[in-house]
Amino acid sequence: MQKLGLTQSLQQKLSPQQIQFIKLLQIPTAELEARVEEELEDNPTLEEGKEESDEVDNDEFDDTDSGDDDLDVDDYLRDDDFSGYKMQGDGDNEDKEMPIATHSTLTEQLINQLGYLKLDDRQFTIGKQLIGSIEGDGYIRREIEAIINDLAFSQNIETDLDEVEEILRKIQSFDPPGIAARDLQECLLLQLERRPDDQNVDVIVSKLIIEQCFEEFTKKHYSKIMKKLDLEDEEYVKDAIELIRKLNPKPGGSSSGLVRTQYLIPDFILENNNGELELALNSRNAPELRISRSYSEMLKAYDKSDKKDKKLKDTVSFVKQKLDSAKWFIDAIKQRQHTLLNTMRAILDYQYEYFLEGDESKLRPMILKDIADIIKMDISTVSRVANSKSIQTDFGIFPLKYFFSEGIATDSGEDVSSREVKNELKIIIEGEDKKKPLSDDKLEKLLKAKGYNIARRTVAKYREQLNLPVARLRKEL
Repeated sequence: MQKLGLTQSLQQKLSPQQIQFIKLLQIPTAELEARVEEELEDNPTLEEGKEESDEVDNDEFDDTDSGDDDLDVDDYLRDDDFSGYKMQGDGDNEDKEMPIATHSTLTEQLINQLGYLKLDDRQFTIGKQLIGSIEGDGYIRREIEAIINDLAFSQNIETDLDEVEEILRKIQSFDPPGIAARDLQECLLLQLERRPDDQNVDVIVSKLIIEQCFEEFTKKHYSKIMKKLDLEDEEYVKDAIELIRKLNPKPGGSSSGLVRTQYLIPDFILENNNGELELALNSRNAPELRISRSYSEMLKAYDKSDKKDKKLKDTVSFVKQKLDSAKWFIDAIKQRQHTLLNTMRAILDYQYEYFLEGDESKLRPMILKDIADIIKMDISTVSRVANSKSIQTDFGIFPLKYFFSEGIATDSGEDVSSREVKNELKIIIEGEDKKKPLSDDKLEKLLKAKGYNIARRTVAKYREQLNLPVARLRKEL
């Protein structure tokens, strides 16, 4: 059985259809298309297309009550193993391996992402022209002025450098990270800017190296980098260089333009329309499916017959089974959409201040139970949505689990996000006297003085997560 992140005891309690729904809920948007295609191939009574209002309801031919038509998600997604679970970091309680088979070209993937933006026809044409200028390795090497001339001659669109570069910046926010860069330096910076841990010391130093010391970096003149950035500890440079080496210098993947990597396709699209946040489910999550009329009419004809032909009866029994399966699948897809939107709306409302501007300091502490209580569903339901879905915002694409964190109590009795505490800790350490760096005990007291009720061991943990060394290693002569 495919790994679902379910306990063995829970799997034994669930029906095959219930397990299938959990799979549907868990898979990301990019994989849903393959799942729908698989169902269409396997079930001849299921078709693509809008449902017809006068479609025959095959329930009238059902002599038994299956009890499986109505999907009560919460009843069978309840899993006590999640009761004390807090979503932190990457987590490893769910299956991370979600291979996606695709034959789409890089250009098709990018144009598809372009469609997520609210662009007018003119802007969309400019965007397509830019995407068409991306070479197989992911770079735009054609001068922007030349692209402007192409738009004027081939598309009859008069534009300027500012407008084209504004749309280019939007394309550069697409996946894969680093796409549509004009040179290697910009490609690496684009990838570093997309890092969710952008306050990490390694990320900060890496950006400084690429921005200010790119020539020294390419020539491996690390001593010159240390001198130029006024860094005394060579470990900072070593760690930053190691991070840079892990970036992808060819985000396009190949010279042929074929997609060879798994691109993150957002499940939700969030746009800020003059201060009004507009949430939408990626249209790929809403495939148009319907029951085959011809098979439904076959059942209707059988109902009017004498029903004595055993071969016909066996055939109709098979068709009835397939129709039930098709009807269940259509209902399951709809329930999946409903559950995804309900969960994301709750997260959006909870983290509303953050989603307005993308200011990380505005993130509130939030655990699975907070959202589960709002949508009145089990914690495991929220976990399965949050652990495999992502949202596209005006400031990047983020996995939903990014918005969950542990909380620290304050003197006023309120909780603040661990990210806020880490940021405060980082500010204190950056401002300390490097001749007399602060011990974890002193850091604890300073944070408590600012109203954060935090233990010394938590200070040490956060300091390590920020890649900040202990006091004696921070000391400067």
